[in-house]
Amino acid sequence: MLPQNLESQKIKTLVSLKSYNTWKIGGLAEFFTEPKSIDELSSVIAWSKRQNIPCHIIGAGSNLLINDKNLKGLTICMRKMNGCKIDPITGIVEVFSGEPIPNLARKVGKKGLHGLEWAIGIPGTIGGGTVMNAGAQGGCIADRLISVQVISLDQGHILEIKKNELNYSYRKSILQKEKLIVVSACFHFDPGHDKNRINKLTNQNLLHRLTTQPYQIPSCGSVFQNPQDHKAGQIIEDLGLKGLRIGGAEISSLHANFIVNTNNATAKDILDLMEIVQERVQKKHGFLLHTEVKRLGFNEIS
Repeated sequence: MLPQNLESQKIKTLVSLKSYNTWKIGGLAEFFTEPKSIDELSSVIAWSKRQNIPCHIIGAGSNLLINDKNLKGLTICMRKMNGCKIDPITGIVEVFSGEPIPNLARKVGKKGLHGLEWAIGIPGTIGGGTVMNAGAQGGCIADRLISVQVISLDQGHILEIKKNELNYSYRKSILQKEKLIVVSACFHFDPGHDKNRINKLTNQNLLHRLTTQPYQIPSCGSVFQNPQDHKAGQIIEDLGLKGLRIGGAEISSLHANFIVNTNNATAKDILDLMEIVQERVQKKHGFLLHTEVKRLGFNEIS
């Protein structure tokens, strides 16, 4: 039974997480909520602390593998904390963490702001993108970031952290280790550019991704990080692993760095395929392919 004072926050029980990640895999969340404001977020975090239960934070659920077993604690989905404020003169953009990255790319482009055209196909939110330093086509989130606003899970305090304090590198930041929830981010893009040229470049990037990557089938995006001076997808393809299937999971025949859910795949199906890839690459090349995938509800380290 939920406390009456939280019914207005729309906390639900035993919610299937399959609809809240791009792989369409996962068990039931013991408690689940989608806050629409910082105040609502603060309230549910405070409630979880009083109940002494863990909080799990998800955005679009890309780059995320959720266990098929039920997930204890409170799962907070940030997707409804969205929207942005764009200044087309200065190029300053303030955006809530639940805003989808492709949506922001379109919005800033329409204002004549250059610098996010590469992000049109990224299947995540701004919050997840800032945590993971999402990137593609030679660009990444850190390139244009000024700062992030976060809430501390331990103290409940709201803090602003400048980019130079986040220790960004390839798909890494301190946000992956600290108990902090990104609630918003501030960016600077180049103002005064031709909207039609930006739109053309954005559409070209989108077409490239749609024709070279399996975006019509549930996946998490790229599974493995690119080793230095190499492409993970090419390494996997050269080993002849395209099309390899376990259960409902398959290494995509279109792009070998994608594992797709073709038919009710389980988390174990995905993990087994990932392990095979890592073992084959290690045996052939002598190094380990590291995943971009974060895991939720597993005991082992991601």
